[in-house]
Amino acid sequence: MLNVKSNMDFENSNTTDADEIPKLNDLTTSSSTEPVAKNTAFFHEKNNYPDHIFLNAAQIFQNIRVEKPPDKVVVKYGNRSGSGLTLPNFKDEKCQRWSYELAFSALKYQDLLENILLDSGLYPCPSIADDRTSLMIVILYDYQDRKFQPRILSNKEELIPEVQEIEHYLFRYKNKLAASLARCRIKYDALTIDHILPENVRKQEQRAFTLPLYAWINTVKTSFEDICGALKKEGYSKVNAAPELEGYAFCVDEHCPDVLVFPPHLREELNNLQLFTEHKLLLQDKYHSLAVHSVKALLNMDDDILVTNGCTGLTLAHMSMLTNQFTCNIFVCGIKSETKESELQELFARIECKNIKFLRENFMDIDPVDHRLQKAKIILLLPLCSGSGVSDPVQFILNEHRDAGLLQDFSQGSVAEDKLHVLARQQSLELTHATKFHKVQAIVYCTCSVYAQENENVVTKALEISIEGNKAQPYRLSPPVLPLCHPSEIMLASGKFFKMEPSELTNGCFLAVLSRERDPSETVSVKDVLARAAAKGLLEGVEMAKPPKREEKKKKSKTSLQKNVSSASVSQAKIAEFLNRESSNSNTKIPLSKPPSTLLQKNMGQINSNIQNKRVLKQITSTVVLGTAKNTNSLSSMSKVFDKQTNMKPKSEDKMIALKPVEIVLPPVLLPFYNSTGSKARNPSNSYPGLYRLNGVKNSLQNSLAPSLTILNKQKETLPFVVRHPRPWL
Repeated sequence: MLNVKSNMDFENSNTTDADEIPKLNDLTTSSSTEPVAKNTAFFHEKNNYPDHIFLNAAQIFQNIRVEKPPDKVVVKYGNRSGSGLTLPNFKDEKCQRWSYELAFSALKYQDLLENILLDSGLYPCPSIADDRTSLMIVILYDYQDRKFQPRILSNKEELIPEVQEIEHYLFRYKNKLAASLARCRIKYDALTIDHILPENVRKQEQRAFTLPLYAWINTVKTSFEDICGALKKEGYSKVNAAPELEGYAFCVDEHCPDVLVFPPHLREELNNLQLFTEHKLLLQDKYHSLAVHSVKALLNMDDDILVTNGCTGLTLAHMSMLTNQFTCNIFVCGIKSETKESELQELFARIECKNIKFLRENFMDIDPVDHRLQKAKIILLLPLCSGSGVSDPVQFILNEHRDAGLLQDFSQGSVAEDKLHVLARQQSLELTHATKFHKVQAIVYCTCSVYAQENENVVTKALEISIEGNKAQPYRLSPPVLPLCHPSEIMLASGKFFKMEPSELTNGCFLAVLSRERDPSETVSVKDVLARAAAKGLLEGVEMAKPPKREEKKKKSKTSLQKNVSSASVSQAKIAEFLNRESSNSNTKIPLSKPPSTLLQKNMGQINSNIQNKRVLKQITSTVVLGTAKNTNSLSSMSKVFDKQTNMKPKSEDKMIALKPVEIVLPPVLLPFYNSTGSKARNPSNSYPGLYRLNGVKNSLQNSLAPSLTILNKQKETLPFVVRHPRPWL
């Protein structure tokens, strides 16, 4: 068993010149003291890796290492398909992350570690086979990262013979290894080994140390207020913004109101917090939340969502949480294996997601007119991308379930042109295929890449293709549907793209919203929108504005329409009967000008198109005539005015206005009547002066009606009763 005491024995037996050992303070692997200070406890725990972590890391490194040309191969690693090491299953997520971190660190310094082994004379070693060279490289990196200090292991840790053998071998020659490391630093003129890396890789490492943790709230199980209260009980304090995060603190994200932000050094503690173990808070990178919130902003109540391949289970769960009050389904493409489906079902059961449905086909194999997707109105496209905007590659690989081979690109700080071309071509094909779904009204395209080849170029090309070949309404770029919090975001969104550059607070992100142009024939009025909202129950508790008085008058006029029509028809029938009787007695026809009858006929036709009323009006027109040409001329002038008014073309906004019925009062064809005492009553013309408001008509009408009045007076004297109604023609 290799412990601290045995390591000291090996150190005393070392005969290497001590003067070649550089100062331990110069062997730090960080170029910035601030990130290290914030994460001291975190790295102290990692520096005591158990043996099985080295085995896992060696297996990962064997598959992702940089393979040099045959003429330059000095250090041999054996076959890439297998290293001859037994790879146990990861015990938990923590062990998995540590294994990938150790393998990625060894990959970044692969050239340096090989030079140290060659310069110190430790390679080749006859007792160590080529298929275990990967294990030696991984252990050597961890050894120099601990400044060549021995590991302190607990008695509970299981020791693995292969790991113990290589560690003993390296520890025996630690002075030679330290001296070789110092010479390499001098050769590269590097203050620390970090300076041997490309500049963009070093900046990426620094951002990874300071990148906050983002967690969205599971609103099905809890609420925002309950989460804040529970965190405060655990000793966390709420601050205003992410730059203020220190110690045990959290804040609300400025773009997504259901996302909380935590300091990076609290990862392990948060994973053990009850809120996270009960899936009330879930850690996930922010750019996924940005994509999900963009979809929700475009979603109607009954719309379905189609999610393409490559979407993680947590992203689907977050989408389900945001749409749990909608009557929509989330269709996920590319779930082929039953194992993957069962894993997702188990995750969704723990989080309590219910509206997610799986599709076996890949997105590119789905027919745009598939009957299952007739209600799908939004497509969320999260294509495979280079991830060049990510600051923590290991976390990106694990969260996205991506191929560990991407770590090669991260270790070099750039993506090979041929690989970038392949990614961009696949992204373009997927986005173009998404535009062929005629029922879909919007597409949300999101990557975590900083390359224009994967972002703006892909979107622009897809828009051009959709305009040329699609018979449906074409797509156009829509402004970002997320709040722009800083002037830099406003500048980046000037091209209708939402972009965030990699920083100490966020990973890089690109987001574009493509919305289909509305068909001009499918105009929707405000009344229709309010009716839909009321049908969906969205206007509960909201008082609708009272209609204007003009609208109320219109409604009242419509409700009293039938009453006015019926009363008008009865009145006109009485008038016609009376005039017919009088004309038959006196053999005199009294012509009436055409305008009143014409106006009345038009009004009555607009109100109710009643055939009986039309017959009455025709009868009145045929029986009533005027006696003199003067009267005819005066009333015919009025007829022109009425005709002009009635023949005017109504405006579009006045077509639906119901006209108020007009009551036509005929000239005073009145009978004198007697009161109860037998005396003659006063002249009705004096009682009703409003009947003679037409100037120039009063006298002529009286003269023309004189014979009729004389005959009527004679008949009245012989009547056995007295007519008391002030308007007998009614």
